[in-house]
Amino acid sequence: MLTNLRSGAATSTKTSSTESPILVADDLRKSYEGRPALRGLTFALQAGGLLGFLGPNGAGKTTAIRILTTVFPPDSGHFSVDGTSSDYPERIRRKIGVLPESLGFPKHLTGLEFLTYFGRLYGRTAKEAKSNARMLLQEVNLQDRANSLVRTYSRGMRQRLGIARALVNDPVVVFLDEPTLGLDPAGQHELLSMIQRIALNRRAGVVLSSHHLSEIERICDQVVILRSGQVIASGSVSHVVGQGQRNVIRIHVPAPSAARARQLLEALPNIKKVVFSGAATDWLEVEAVDSAETTALNGHLANRLLETLIRAEVPILTFEAEGGRLHDAFLRLTQEAK
Repeated sequence: MLTNLRSGAATSTKTSSTESPILVADDLRKSYEGRPALRGLTFALQAGGLLGFLGPNGAGKTTAIRILTTVFPPDSGHFSVDGTSSDYPERIRRKIGVLPESLGFPKHLTGLEFLTYFGRLYGRTAKEAKSNARMLLQEVNLQDRANSLVRTYSRGMRQRLGIARALVNDPVVVFLDEPTLGLDPAGQHELLSMIQRIALNRRAGVVLSSHHLSEIERICDQVVILRSGQVIASGSVSHVVGQGQRNVIRIHVPAPSAARARQLLEALPNIKKVVFSGAATDWLEVEAVDSAETTALNGHLANRLLETLIRAEVPILTFEAEGGRLHDAFLRLTQEAK
């Protein structure tokens, strides 16, 4: 059982609608040599919530995290952490934990020595820092390697040690930048489960930046999608998926049959258009008319498409629906924002 928790820790990540957010960003803006990098970032994160930060390369994610972790100030706008204004960055640093994308480790130290060192930096006595380090190692499942040199740790073990380092000061908000980078599927699964436990047991808000949309969809309550420094979508995962959803099915048929398949499908009711997918001559995108009847293409309409092609003896190589996953919404929203 974890003992290194803030007082009043709950057993669920669910928060009351009347509870004040633990992290609030209001119209944050930043430019480099006159070029906007962040344009009006606004969001709120509740205690125990998990927020996914998404966007293509150059979208402004790194700039946003550097501002929120007080690496540098915004040009305008402000934010607060647990009621502490961004006007007091030194106070905020004592309330947050950070796992950067590239974290260096002194490989001549053991895991226990590494965490004890940082505990001392936060004002703990030697005894307190060592005791806290042991609890953190247990929390990230490294207790059996406490006295091993960090240089003997695997990539996954170093990432878990980095998360333990981010928790040394018992933060109210934890920022994790690409925490599963370079890990195999088993390591990714273990680390994501650990991140969920941190939010659950510590009641800490977690900001997770990742290029793996499936990770965000699996564990996050909310998402913010950035494009060219602007927020193009935000809210719950289901809400954002709904924003980017379209009634589209992609069908892969042999190239010689593609033109005929297109004619057959265009003749069906409730079909808005049938087009070739990009430069491909053997992939068709079938878009339905937006209505409650045809939404999601998982029912009668999808069956009708298949039945039409099968009766016409058109071979179907692949049949896939778009729009029901965060990945589909992300691609559509970021492309529309270009």
